[in-house]
Amino acid sequence: MSWCALKPFNVSLMNAGAVRNRTPFSIGGIGCASVINTGLWRQCCSTRLATPPFASLTTYTLPPKKEAVKTDKAPAALGPYSQAIKSNNLVFVSGVLGLIPETGKFVSENVEDQTEQLLKNMGEILKASGSDYSLVVKTTIMLADLKDFKKVNDIYAKYFPAPFPARSTYQVAALPLDAKIEVECIAELPQKVEPQPVSLA
Repeated sequence: MSWCALKPFNVSLMNAGAVRNRTPFSIGGIGCASVINTGLWRQCCSTRLATPPFASLTTYTLPPKKEAVKTDKAPAALGPYSQAIKSNNLVFVSGVLGLIPETGKFVSENVEDQTEQLLKNMGEILKASGSDYSLVVKTTIMLADLKDFKKVNDIYAKYFPAPFPARSTYQVAALPLDAKIEVECIAELPQKVEPQPVSLA
């Protein structure tokens, strides 16, 4: 973000002779002061510059910090990505599979067991980031077979308290490691409340 405050300064030409004979003077504006000495005044008058002096102030905001989340209590990333990323007041959790963290193998081949395991894994990633299921605002479910939706939904409902997060569900052609289900989410991070001074008067 950048902003600039301009404030023109008008000096009457009738006082030009007086200005030439006096010591340098300064004029101030918003953010900083511009100083015009007698030599600069002569130059301005001789060239008849149309643009008056101005003062400016420019401020910049740094880009948001991006922080990776990593925990051994959830399966390691299968490629060049992070388990989750914290940015500003949000945490973005990558797609999670129903893998056992210690072995990297699926808990079983059925969708119910994979759903249960992946939600446990997701909970550990959220915990490592400082968030939890109650702060999840959006989930995306990817299923190998949309006919499994009801089975997944029954298990899903046990983990997410009301008000339930927004959600999208898709059937996809294939998932990593031939998984039955993959889920990703976006969650808020808890806001730190600064203690307010208490008046004893």
